[in-house]
Amino acid sequence: MADRPAPPGRSPHITAEGQRRLLDESAALWARRADVVKALAAAAAEGDRSENAEYIYRKKELREIDRRIRYLQKRLPELKVVSGAPADTTRVYFGAWVTVEDDAGVELSFRIVGADEIDPARHWISVDSPVARAVLRRAIDDELTVRTPGGEVRYCVVDVRYEPAD
Repeated sequence: MADRPAPPGRSPHITAEGQRRLLDESAALWARRADVVKALAAAAAEGDRSENAEYIYRKKELREIDRRIRYLQKRLPELKVVSGAPADTTRVYFGAWVTVEDDAGVELSFRIVGADEIDPARHWISVDSPVARAVLRRAIDDELTVRTPGGEVRYCVVDVRYEPAD
């Protein structure tokens, strides 16, 4: 899951797993915030705050936690949870695991997820990415073209499946 917020104007869709992770993150941040506030109060009690490294560090940490909490409080109510497979599982929709093959026979597999849950290590891409937008509503053996900074790349859809995250 990405630590950065979703860009404004992006899709409000999220998987059920993604929503659970954001809710868990929010709860963990509130618990962490309480600990940081206690440490900040202890550091403030030590005297001169202008040269107190612990105080300065805790203030910065508290700002970062509060920033993320504010983002989550604003974003969570906007999200639309998409759970389960669509009626037509032969086509690519949100939450699908997709495998495409380029003209050279190189396969690329990924899962289409919400902007708040992208994870390159797990091959989860945003529904708002150029590849996801090009492959949506396609079926196996459909061909598509994706514009990349290096030029256009042609792909063929070779697999579409819907299954829970590992």
